[in-house]
Amino acid sequence: MSKIGRKPINVRGVQVSVAGQKVTYKGTSAAGVYELPETLKAEVKDSVLFIQPSSHGARSKEINRIWGLHRALLSNCVQGSRAPFEQQLEIVGLGFKAAVSGKKIQFSLGYSHKIDFILPEGVSAETDKTGQLLTLRSPNRAQIGQACSNIKALRPPEPYKGTGVKLKTEIIFRKAGKTKSS
Repeated sequence: MSKIGRKPINVRGVQVSVAGQKVTYKGTSAAGVYELPETLKAEVKDSVLFIQPSSHGARSKEINRIWGLHRALLSNCVQGSRAPFEQQLEIVGLGFKAAVSGKKIQFSLGYSHKIDFILPEGVSAETDKTGQLLTLRSPNRAQIGQACSNIKALRPPEPYKGTGVKLKTEIIFRKAGKTKSS
């Protein structure tokens, strides 16, 4: 039995309805439809959503993987519809900053030119007044993770001074610089 798949999903504050293999959810920040594979079925009891193998789904390692995966993905959809996910990026370096204007972020990252980054649909961004703390929000967890990864790739943090773009929770292992030998 799948350890992740058997965990119930709390759906308080979100309207959830199940029709066959389709789970429809609607919350304050997003709404959508999630389709389960034929080997799984969903059931709502007392504001809790359960995902279980269907009767014709064989119990095996393969069903456990599918069960846990779809339970986690559906849980992320329900959580994102309740309140959007948030990621914070730190921009470290002298003169390094970001400026948000609509769906576009303009970065100054120490190159000879400024870099324009177009935000994907459904992702919003804002910066603090220094321009060195960028906050991204989205109801889709995978989308916000991919956007953060693409922004980090513009200037990855280097190990000597730590300058670059990193997640706020990320720890950069620093290397010692050259030492002067006499």
